Amino acid sequence: MKELKSIHKFFYKYKWKLLIGVIITIIARIFSLFLPPYINKSITAVQNYLNTPDASLTEVKDELILYILIIIGTTLLSAFFTFLMRQTIINVSRYVEYDLKNEIFKQYEKLSLGFYKKNRTGDLMNRISEDVTQVRSYAGPAIMYSIQTITLFICVIPIMIYKSPTMAMYTLIPLPFLSILIYKISKVIHERSTSVQAYLSDLSAFSQESFSGISVIKAYSIEPETNTSLVNLANEGKNRSMNLAKVNAWFMPLMILMIGLSTTLAIYVGGMQYINGEINSIGIIAEFIMYVNFLTWPVAIVGWVTSIVQRAEASQKRINEFMSLTPEIQNEVDTHTPVEGEITFKNVSLTYDDTNITALKNISFTIEKGQTLAIIGKTGSGKSTILDLIGRLYDTTEGTIYIDKTPIRKMNLSDLRNSIGAVPQDAFLFSDSIKNNIKFGKASATDEEVIEAAKKAAVHENILGFNKKYETVLGERGITLSGGQKQRVSIARAMIKDPQIYLFDDSLSAVDTETEEQILNNLRKISSEKTTIIVSHRVSSAKNADKIIVLEDGQIIQQGSHNQLINQEGYYKELYLNQLSEKEN
Repeated sequence: MKELKSIHKFFYKYKWKLLIGVIITIIARIFSLFLPPYINKSITAVQNYLNTPDASLTEVKDELILYILIIIGTTLLSAFFTFLMRQTIINVSRYVEYDLKNEIFKQYEKLSLGFYKKNRTGDLMNRISEDVTQVRSYAGPAIMYSIQTITLFICVIPIMIYKSPTMAMYTLIPLPFLSILIYKISKVIHERSTSVQAYLSDLSAFSQESFSGISVIKAYSIEPETNTSLVNLANEGKNRSMNLAKVNAWFMPLMILMIGLSTTLAIYVGGMQYINGEINSIGIIAEFIMYVNFLTWPVAIVGWVTSIVQRAEASQKRINEFMSLTPEIQNEVDTHTPVEGEITFKNVSLTYDDTNITALKNISFTIEKGQTLAIIGKTGSGKSTILDLIGRLYDTTEGTIYIDKTPIRKMNLSDLRNSIGAVPQDAFLFSDSIKNNIKFGKASATDEEVIEAAKKAAVHENILGFNKKYETVLGERGITLSGGQKQRVSIARAMIKDPQIYLFDDSLSAVDTETEEQILNNLRKISSEKTTIIVSHRVSSAKNADKIIVLEDGQIIQQGSHNQLINQEGYYKELYLNQLSEKEN
């Protein structure tokens, strides 16, 4: 159970609720223990009446009525406290589940982009859902039933020994054998539980990828192949689950067998003692049978709880694998560090850990506050990497980036990112209204501000064309909109933020040149005091920039203004002439 130690802090957090739950559990079980002795007394009273010729029937009736009232009263009290028990301990398990999910999600938010390149979304989702559910069962039902079991064993076994040591000895003989069998089976359950949880992650990942890529599946007509893969996964999961179920299936039959043996021994040994005159009432046999039945559920629950604990430990181990990771990007500054907008790259290189590809090699340039930098280059030349480094989504392998002459690692990470309005190459929109997607850049924005930002991004007229206009709810990843519309909503989101630094990563590639020109003109009006970096394949997006750099294989091969570069032989001039020729044609 060493993996489960990591959630003990939650037990300490809710220690008073748990303590009350433990006390209530003990009280509930103690009240239930009034039943067997009063059953014994009731049978003994009837037996004495039958064996005593001059006994008073009225006295026996009064005695039985008293015993029945005590039995009913204590049973009702036991039921009431059992209800309270579930309201405390089970509620604590839900609090633990809530806290654990939040803790995992916060860790997911802290982890760097490299982590998400190495791990599948479906697997991450499974760990925060299915695995947490398994841990919750340990934090609630397992604890509750364990306390019940311990309480009953502590109370019932001494009572049985006190009432009849011989009957107790014979009745309890099967229990040690049951404990040994449970221990053996639990080891197998742990191994197979781990296997089942790992499979569930594979299934979640496959399902998530299939749903996200359904358009590709349909376009290539590979539904049969996809279904075959799912069937193979499902069969594998069935086999693993069946292997686990086969082991779990041993628990209940073994419990019933052992309890049956205990009951048989109680009747036989008790009957022989009564015949031999060693006990003076047959009611004690009935009392012992009830004690055995009381132990039936606790003994049975030992196996169930063992299974829960094993599965929870397997799940928590999978959770701990990510919780123990230290985010590569750390906020090293707690103080406030405002951003003006000057950016300097000094001998910057970056090699991606996951691919070992060197994306940037000894890059150096400076952008003054209020200037616009355009970055041109072929696919894979390192353009987007520069933007990622400015947002500190990655840290440099070599060299230093300065923001306002301060090393970027000495900037407060929250202040840095809050000062940036980024528009990624692959515009990501949430399954929410268009208005809320734009307000993602500024949660407190008014409707007027949202409309103004949409106008600047040249998407306002498109939005008005929808039935619900700005309240139109988008499909997953914004699938409701066209590529150009998604880009422009994403641009509106950045504009409404009014940041100190704009980062546009080829974010006008899906719009026509007329709309592109309109957006760039609006951007120039609002960014006169802002630093703007535009990554593009189009000269039309770069020509008005204060500075242009051309990348090839992670290195700067040209830099200067538009007029300077078109008068130099090289990549920029060739690109300009080619695009000019295409436009004329």
